[in-house]
Amino acid sequence: MSTFHVPAVDISAYVQGGTPEEKAAVAAAIDTACREVGFIQILGHGVAPELADGLASAMDDFFALPTAEKSRWRRPAAENRGYTPPKSETLALSAGVQSETRMKDFFEAFNVGSSVSDHPGAELVEAHYAANTWPEVPDFQARIDAWRAEAARVARTMVTVFEDALGLERGAISRLATHPIEVLRMNNYALPEGTRVEVDEDMIGMGEHTDYGIVTILWADRVKGLQVLHGGEWHDVSPAEGALLINLGDLTTRLTNEQWLSTLHRVKPPIVEGTIQRRRSAAYFFDGDAEATVGPLPAFVDDEHPRLYRDVTVDEHIAAKLAGSRAGVLNAAAGREAARVLTAGR
Repeated sequence: MSTFHVPAVDISAYVQGGTPEEKAAVAAAIDTACREVGFIQILGHGVAPELADGLASAMDDFFALPTAEKSRWRRPAAENRGYTPPKSETLALSAGVQSETRMKDFFEAFNVGSSVSDHPGAELVEAHYAANTWPEVPDFQARIDAWRAEAARVARTMVTVFEDALGLERGAISRLATHPIEVLRMNNYALPEGTRVEVDEDMIGMGEHTDYGIVTILWADRVKGLQVLHGGEWHDVSPAEGALLINLGDLTTRLTNEQWLSTLHRVKPPIVEGTIQRRRSAAYFFDGDAEATVGPLPAFVDDEHPRLYRDVTVDEHIAAKLAGSRAGVLNAAAGREAARVLTAGR
């Protein structure tokens, strides 16, 4: 049996203006990685290391605040903004899977994203473009916005690569994201000091789930914990130095009629001497325009590949996912994702 690995692809040909032949080689490598794994390490992305350092330091500054201070920044579940305390979400519900037998996900998070003010003149489904609130941490917003801008650039670059990799005309996917729902979720995996943890306890930092949108750009430190489902088994994933992790979301699965599958993943940080080893990550979700309608593209439907999904608006799809993860409502529309979770090994 071959050892599992996450493919690494240098995308500098798309970032720095490579030749058509160089871009074609990148697109082919991405197509193979998306068909075989769905999780990719990208190099040559052009994001300056100091911006990653700024992101990490901003996260450290916020998550080090007292719980009462962080809790000031909680927001209603439907807004997908602000602070999320530990054990208040269950990501598996977004994938249509009940999980009463285990502790709720113990990560804490802080979310920011695109707001109505970012898209003047656009007719928006306002629930997905809530205003941001910023904690009273020096230079927090500046450090986070600098990272968001680069993550957005990388996401749009990846959409262009996807279109080429799938043999689609330019705009086939990007037209769905003229004013996209986008969220940067900063995660901290650590239980409060003094919390007892049993080694055999079914501890989940973040439950089994797929991401909701088109593509996710993930920065993560190199602590073990992120796991990807492949070949019916869970495999540890840790980014190479300087790499960003890319994974596919459910909207891309719908668009390709499952030729490319969104990646089932979870987080199970290791237990070291009775405590959870701290781990950090920041996921930038690029989710498309709320009012856009998404279904299998004609190129991926034929007699051998019948249509697997009905058309849905991005609004409808994302709202059902968020109701699962943030409001505790089982996502009844996620039958195909749930089947993948339930057949996975523990």
